[in-house]
Amino acid sequence: MNMVKGAEGEATAKTGGAGHPLDIGTDERRMHVRAYNYWVSLLGGRAYPSIEDLDPTNIADFGANSVLLDFSHGVEDPAVAYLGRSLREECGVEASIRQISEVPARSLLSRLTDHYLQIIANRAPIGFEAEFVGQKGQNTLYRGILMPFSSDDDTIDFIYGVINWKVTVDDEMQARLAAEVEAARRELPRIEVAVAPAWADGPSAVFAEPPVDEAPVAPDFLDADAGLADLLDNARACADDVGQADKRTRAALYRALDRAYAFAEAAAGDPEGYAELLDDAGLKPQARAPMTPIVKLVFGVGQDKTRLTEYAAVLTHARRQGIAVEGFAAFLSGAEGGIKGIVAAERAVRRPATRPDGFAAAADMLRAKAPIASLPIAAGDEEFVLLVARAGLNGMLEVVARVEGEAALTEKAIRSAGG
Repeated sequence: MNMVKGAEGEATAKTGGAGHPLDIGTDERRMHVRAYNYWVSLLGGRAYPSIEDLDPTNIADFGANSVLLDFSHGVEDPAVAYLGRSLREECGVEASIRQISEVPARSLLSRLTDHYLQIIANRAPIGFEAEFVGQKGQNTLYRGILMPFSSDDDTIDFIYGVINWKVTVDDEMQARLAAEVEAARRELPRIEVAVAPAWADGPSAVFAEPPVDEAPVAPDFLDADAGLADLLDNARACADDVGQADKRTRAALYRALDRAYAFAEAAAGDPEGYAELLDDAGLKPQARAPMTPIVKLVFGVGQDKTRLTEYAAVLTHARRQGIAVEGFAAFLSGAEGGIKGIVAAERAVRRPATRPDGFAAAADMLRAKAPIASLPIAAGDEEFVLLVARAGLNGMLEVVARVEGEAALTEKAIRSAGG
């Protein structure tokens, strides 16, 4: 098995040996498996299938996801003899591509053609899979296979490739989309719905449990007069959702932070009730980091300290920006860089200001100062010159040398004299 590293992903290439045993999985539904089986069906006892038996335009199954490379005129820049419609659309190609050198960089087709020389070296099919960030900035998972064809049953002068792919949404984007939906939901008028009992074996059984492919979601509080303890319980329930859900439901984290922020604002209006909750949990208020006890109450003191610090930074930055409780979800969804971006912005605000460099002020002071004496010594091109003098007779100073090539020493002297 050979490993082929790409620019953004790590592709695993699986090659077949002399008898063409290629480990590409057993799921017959996979396109690259069907393509490999098709290639085997064309062998007919030969080393390689004949190129005359291949007609990609008539392969309804995977022809649109395929490309045919022609090496009959050399391997340096093979010709593109056929390019399927789906691959053409994915690459944004309108005009015909005649050579591999014309394949757009960072396109899916470029990931497929990157492996063609392995076919020549191994003289066998190669399967591969990886992920990369494409031309449109989308994360793309792909899986494909390259298969050799011959015009004389001996020379590999054609390669037929088939590739399948899907575009994925990363965790941060998924969370931001979910936060936008949550913000839009908040703007809708609330509708009171009468809820009938749901019996496990009755006509309402379909409502008895959440769908298995969704993470459990803590209920909203419809009562605007909910107490501080109730708000904390709701925030904790959302935090529990974060721990139970997989990464595709990371939106649960945004939801939990939203409830934690609502609790923080309510706690600010009820300091006595907040103090009791802190005391019950064995926590103390922190003047320099007031949101840290909040996230500990909501997410638990056993939560990873780095995570707690980041959550506290998010809440602190929202309060610093004057974000209202009802606008917190929109604040999260609209933040550049998501949670990481908010944390970075808050840390930048806290970062102490850089101390001013005193060299410029010291140099300006020395420029304005009246000279003590003038000596007939060539100054050269330098503005300031460092001289070494010794005590002479009658209280006079005798200059004995000029220090050259010591910029750092000269700068230190300027800082000292002008400080």
